[in-house]
This record gives sequence, structure tokens and C-alpha cells, in this order.
Amino acid sequence: MRIDVPGVARRWWGTSAGSPFGRRGALLNLTAQGTALLIVAVASVLVARIGGPTVLGEYTLLRVLPWLFAVVFSCGLPVASTFFIAGGYRDDPRLRPTLTVLAVLGAGIATVLWLVAAPLLHRELFTATPLRVVALMAATVVTQLITVWGKACCQGAADMRGANLVIVCEELLFLPAYGIAGLAGLRGIDAVVAGMIAGGAAAAGTALGRLAVTGFFRHWSRPRLPLGFAILRYGARGQLGNLLMLVNLRLDFVILGVLAGPAVVGVYAVASKFAELMRLPATALNYVLYPRFARQEPAAADADVQRLLPRAVAGTAAMAPLLAGASVITLPVLYGPAFHSAVLPACILLAGLAVEGAAAVSSAYLCGRGRPGANSWGMGAGALVTVALDLVLIPRAGAVGAAIASSAAYLVTTGLLTTIAQGLARRSVAVVVADGGEPA
Repeated sequence: MRIDVPGVARRWWGTSAGSPFGRRGALLNLTAQGTALLIVAVASVLVARIGGPTVLGEYTLLRVLPWLFAVVFSCGLPVASTFFIAGGYRDDPRLRPTLTVLAVLGAGIATVLWLVAAPLLHRELFTATPLRVVALMAATVVTQLITVWGKACCQGAADMRGANLVIVCEELLFLPAYGIAGLAGLRGIDAVVAGMIAGGAAAAGTALGRLAVTGFFRHWSRPRLPLGFAILRYGARGQLGNLLMLVNLRLDFVILGVLAGPAVVGVYAVASKFAELMRLPATALNYVLYPRFARQEPAAADADVQRLLPRAVAGTAAMAPLLAGASVITLPVLYGPAFHSAVLPACILLAGLAVEGAAAVSSAYLCGRGRPGANSWGMGAGALVTVALDLVLIPRAGAVGAAIASSAAYLVTTGLLTTIAQGLARRSVAVVVADGGEPA
């Protein structure tokens, strides 16, 4: 029996005729990603001005590590949720309850493991932060998993308005929470932690609320164990790629923290955040293309990826010199003279990100075609470069060494991902022609 539901709720059982995975969807997501990045920059400036480089470095680490625990120990549930909701399982009434059970289990496991690891984290990374505060950040493991999972479900269901809302809220809601913590008399890292917990809870509530109003929790069937295992297998392979990409993007923060201290992390965080402006268009492109490739027939996806690759490279390459020039003026003005040393690392990172558009399209294509393992191979090559060069260059050159390592890793990753994606698309066309069909 067909269920009559209005508006966006129809997407949960695949009856929507419209597609938000085109140019307009990418522009709206770019706006959301840009707004979120601007909010993060404002938050970083506030934390730097109020707490100084050490607190900014700790804030940066606390933004990364709970998220890392959440997505890794949930076996990549967010990335798998997008693929399964967008793909062939989207009409299965057992899919949404199965995903929800996996989200609850993943949040519980990741939280327990954070608490177990808290003494080690305190000893190695947060030496100036009380152990009880580090343990308290376990709350953000839960809020971050629920937030990114809810966002991924919206993405897969073509509810890009909902996904964009969560993208903005997960960064925006830290600011009022941090302000209230300051008014309540908290200072330094205590105010930051209070802001992250309260803001994270509000963001998770926003994600769950969006799912509720769009019908995610309605008309369920019983969870299905084999489907759960299939989700975890895809998620583990996909998350391996995301984890390795995170290594490319964030491991240098951890190694800098261990080898050079939080103050150098704070300087590098400023450079990295500025350079990530280059990743905004690429991220938006990847965000809309991943569910689009998952929904397309293989021949259409093959044609799309070959058409989009050169355009994406041209776009990001044109941005690199403009942003490098802007960094020379912008960073000292925004962050103060203490952060002038962030300019050179920012320019080095921009050089590596100049071809990021190709990596975004190739990664979305491989994951959308159900090849998250192939995507992980490309990310793995970049991760090896990051680890090797970080260990060699950071002790000698600090933040500049970390930037050189990351930039080299970006180039290696992009080259390999593009080669794999083009090879897969060409083989598919060759198979079609050999079978007597017409290439797409």
C-alpha cells in the first residue's frame, strides 16, 4: 500500500521526483559550507583573543578527536548512511530503524572508549587540562556522532536544505554557548569545553529534529541484522578512506601537539583553516555528487565523472593564487601579530590544494559506484606521505614542515584517486561497447 505523505517526507521512501544534486544544490551547499567555515574562523579568533595560542590549540584538538572517536568506532556509519539511503535500499522500511540502532550502538561504544582513553589523552595531548575536563568531553563524542549521522541521512535522502541547516548549526551554536559560559564566570579551556558540550547538544537536537519533521522516524519496520552488517561493511571501507583523508588533513595537528606544543598547533590551525577556503567548492561538489552517483545508472555516472573532472580542476587551480595573496594581508589583521608566522604555511597548503577539485569528483564517484575501498587506496597513499614527511619535517621546521608534508600528500592523493576513477569509468565504457551497446 502506498503511503501518502507531503513534501520532503516523501524522500524517505523514494517518491520525490525532483533532484537537488545539480549546480543549484552545489551552490547552496557551498554557501552553507562557507558560512560554517566563517563561523569557525570567528570562533577561532574569539578563542585566540580571549584564551591565547595554547587554549586555541587545545580547542582545535578537541574539535577533532571526539569526532574521530565517533566516526571510527561507529564503523563509518555516517558515510554508509548516505550511500544506503540514496541507493537501492532507500525504499526498504527496515533501513531507517537499522541505521538508528547502529547509531545508538556506535555512540555508546565510542563514548566508553573515550573514557578509557582519557588518561592517555590527558598525559600526551592535554597536559594543561584537568583529567576530569578531558573525560567530560566524552559527551561531545555522542553529540558529534548524532550530528554527522543526521546530516548524512539528510544528504542521502536529497534533503539538502536539512543537511545545510545542520552544517551551519553544528558550528554556529558553539558561539552563544561559549558566550554564556564566559558570562557564567568560566575562563580558558573550561569555557571552551562548556561551549562545545552545550553547542554540540543543540546541534545534535537540530539534526534529530530535522529527521523527525521530514518523516525519518515514521512507518518503520523491524531492524534487519544482515542489512546492518552490510551497512557496517560498506561503512568500514568508506570510513577507512575518510580516516586516511583525516590523517592527511589533521594528523599533523596531533604530531605538532606532541612535538612542538599547543602554541605551534594554534599557529598552524590558523594557516590550515585559511587554506581550507580552497576546499570549500571541492567539498560542496563532493557533497552533492556522492548521492548523485549513488542514484545514477553506472553508464550515466561514468559519463558524468569524465565530464566533471577537468572543470573541477580548473576551478580550484584558479583560486590558489588569489587566496595566497589574500593570506598575506588577512591573517595578521584578523589574528594579530602573534600569528604572522601562519602566512607561509597557508601558502604552502594552498599549493597542494590547487588540484583538490579532481580529488573531490573522483572520491564521490568511487564511493557512489560502491567502491569505497578503491577510494581508500588513494587516501592511504596520501596518508603514508603525510606520516613519513611529518616525522621528518616537523621536528626541523615546525608548522612549515607540517604544511610541506600535507601539501605533498594532497598532490599524491589527488593523482592516485583521479587515475583510479578514470580507469574504472573507461573500463565500464569498454565493457558496454564489447557487449554491443553504445558508450555513454
